[in-house]
Amino acid sequence: MNTNKDIATPGRTREILEKYGFSFKKSLGQNFLIDTNILRKIVDVAGLSRETGAIEIGPGIGALTEQLARRAKKVVAFEIDQRLLPILEDTLSPYENVRIIHQDVLKADIRRVIAEEFTDAADIMVVANLPYYVTTPIIMKLLTDNLPIRGIVVMLQKEVADRISAQPGTKDYGSLSIAIQYYTEAEKIMTVPRTVFIPQPNVDSAVIRLIKRKQPPVDVDDESFFFQVVRASFAQRRKTILNNLISNLPNGKARKEKIERILTENGIDPRRRGETLTMEEFAALSNALREVMCI
Repeated sequence: MNTNKDIATPGRTREILEKYGFSFKKSLGQNFLIDTNILRKIVDVAGLSRETGAIEIGPGIGALTEQLARRAKKVVAFEIDQRLLPILEDTLSPYENVRIIHQDVLKADIRRVIAEEFTDAADIMVVANLPYYVTTPIIMKLLTDNLPIRGIVVMLQKEVADRISAQPGTKDYGSLSIAIQYYTEAEKIMTVPRTVFIPQPNVDSAVIRLIKRKQPPVDVDDESFFFQVVRASFAQRRKTILNNLISNLPNGKARKEKIERILTENGIDPRRRGETLTMEEFAALSNALREVMCI
C-alpha cells in the first residue's frame, strides 16, 4: 500500500495551490476534485490492473493521476496548461510510472503516443476528469480515431452524461446518445455533487463508463451518411422526422415524396419525432435513404 499522502484532500489541495500561487483559469474549465473516495471509485470502475496502460486528460495537480499510478502499469497524461507542469513534477515525484505530455489532446497524435508509451501494456483505458467545455469533442475524437483502447471512464457534466446514456423515447435521447452508443456500451456509474470540487462548478457531475464495442450494434452501409441522417432527425426536436429530414438533408425539399415513401416502407410513421426512433430504425432508414439521396 502506498504511504504517500493523497493529493485529493481539501487541506493538501489548498496547500499545493498556495505553494505555487496557482489561480484557476475559467477558460480551461479547471475544477479540482477534493474527494479521494470518489477518485478511488473512478479507478475501480476502470478495471485497471498492473498490466494496464492509462491515458489521462487534464491531470490538474495530479489528484486522479496518483490514484491511477498506484494501480496501472503506466500513466500518460495530457496537460494543456503550462503553469501546472512544475506542480505535477512535484506532486507526482514519488511515481516513476507517470509521463506528462504538455499538449492539447485534441491536437495530439494519440495513436503514436500509444505506440511509443504502451509497448507492453495488456490493455489501455482512458480515465479522466474532463473539462466541461471540451467533453464531447474529446470523447468523439477518442472513438472516431478508432484507437486501440478498451474503453473510457470519465467524469463530466451530469447533463451530458444523461444524454450519452439516454434511451429512445426520453427527453435526453439525441444524436450524441446514438453516436456514442454506436461505438460503445455506455453506462452512467454515479452522480458527483458540485461540493467536492475546488472551485465549485455551477452544475453537478457524473461518472460514465464507455466500453468499446468490437463492432457496432447495427449494420450501416455508410457511417458518415448514417450520422448525417441522425443529426438531421434531431435538428429541431419539435419537428416530425419527415420535416427534419426534408429541411436538413441536401436536396431534401426536392425529394420530399421519396423520403416520405422510404419512411413508410421502413415502418416509420413520418409524423414521429426523431427521439422515438431506435438505433436499428435509424440504420435501416439511412441505408434506404442513401440509395435515393446520394445519386
